[in-house]
Amino acid sequence: MLKPSWKKNDKKAKTLIYSISAVLFLMITALGRVKLNIDPGFDIRIFALANAVINSLVAILLVLALVAVKAKKYLLHKRLIITALFLSILFLLSYVAHHLLAGETKFGGDGFVRYLYYFVLMTHIPLAAVVLPFIMFSAYNGLTGDFEKHRKIAKITWPLWLYVAVTGPILYLLISPYY
Repeated sequence: MLKPSWKKNDKKAKTLIYSISAVLFLMITALGRVKLNIDPGFDIRIFALANAVINSLVAILLVLALVAVKAKKYLLHKRLIITALFLSILFLLSYVAHHLLAGETKFGGDGFVRYLYYFVLMTHIPLAAVVLPFIMFSAYNGLTGDFEKHRKIAKITWPLWLYVAVTGPILYLLISPYY
């Protein structure tokens, strides 16, 4: 096992994790009501593509991190997860920028594809909201060396995070013709 990277302080961690989760949830919820009418001088659809690429990379990193931890390569696991966390922050910034500049995009497909899109969307959105504190608690417990709690939470976090990371690019592929 690895030595702890952070000093444990559960009370401060809980407050910080719940606060960050709540602020981000409220901020992202508000994005549906806000659109900046500015021309940044480039095609703003690049953000949607970047989001899909970033989510795809996060999904790959999550699978590699699982393989690493199963092989008891804990330092590699830690590095892969920290990279996935960094990319997730980059995704969040790109997501906010895209929605502020592009606003909402209406899905225009019909038939089976329409049902598929809305099913994936209606599972992706709540899981994306719910998984954030799980990700942060899992990372916190891993970084503070509480590996028992880390493993327990990671068993819930990993499949949820992977689902969100995989369904994000699927949603992009389904809605990209309507940008």
